[in-house]
Amino acid sequence: MAVANKKPSYVTADFEVFGKVQGVYFRKHTQKKAIELGLKGWVMNTAQGTVVGQIQGPAVAVEDMKIWLQKVGSPKSRIEKAAFRNEGPIASCAFRTFEIRR
Repeated sequence: MAVANKKPSYVTADFEVFGKVQGVYFRKHTQKKAIELGLKGWVMNTAQGTVVGQIQGPAVAVEDMKIWLQKVGSPKSRIEKAAFRNEGPIASCAFRTFEIRR
């Protein structure tokens, strides 16, 4: 029999978004969406023209964010694909906020 967990279960996921995702306020919109969903983590541009980051928070919010990263993005972005790795449960979030890294 499953034991009811008092704390909400948190998950983590690393992401990389490919397409036209730099110079279109993608990081700013990603930060805004993550904060709306109550997620923690970070986002940054890469030299390869992609955007990478890490999201942590309640599983349902992380799922919502993954869909947003794959299908929505910032208004001027064109997402070709989003890749996710290192996904799994975590005891607590390693970050206090969701930040844009440079």
